[in-house]
Amino acid sequence: MTKILFHVCCAPCSIYPIKRLKENKMEVVGYFYNPNIHPYQEYKRRRDAVQSYADLIQLPVIYRDEYNLEEFLRNVVFREKERCRYCYHSRLESAARTAAQEKIPQFTSSLLYSRHQNHQLIKDMGESLAKQYRLKFYYEDFRKGWNEGIETSKRLSIYRQQYCGCIYSEKERYIKAGKLLPNNEPLMSKVLMIQPHEKQQNREGRRKRGPRGET
Repeated sequence: MTKILFHVCCAPCSIYPIKRLKENKMEVVGYFYNPNIHPYQEYKRRRDAVQSYADLIQLPVIYRDEYNLEEFLRNVVFREKERCRYCYHSRLESAARTAAQEKIPQFTSSLLYSRHQNHQLIKDMGESLAKQYRLKFYYEDFRKGWNEGIETSKRLSIYRQQYCGCIYSEKERYIKAGKLLPNNEPLMSKVLMIQPHEKQQNREGRRKRGPRGET
């Protein structure tokens, strides 16, 4: 049985790829390193979901549990449109280095499962890093199991995130939902101007009503 290091970006995206790797008679070792997930509470939710799912399927996982927010921002600031390139490379490079250190001959990533990522760029980076570390990058188009992964994660009540991970993608989520404008201007329907005398009247009204609205 061939051993493989499997980079896990999140629990839902790992379901189908792990199934396929095991069907191919591979001994899977998970690897969690995702400094692109912000804020910290979101990072913790995704990490905990991976731990819960790994326990459920008895998957051994190596955790590089580092919340490197500052390092991420330093590498993408003023290059926000190219941030995904850094995001892919930093995680894949860490996975390749860890595989080499652990003497695991090949590696792959759940990033190959998502329909929302740059699939070809991930494949190219993985193969390049494999040459650098003298490993094999296992490639398979895991997107074929997109619906199966979604259905299984819902059935198991696994935490499903609402955006890719970084603070930029979180903002884009609200732009797509129409709650923010792309040019950073507030939505006019949400703007309310209160004149100073109105503030004073509001305060006096609260005092007259008492702490619980009593007169």
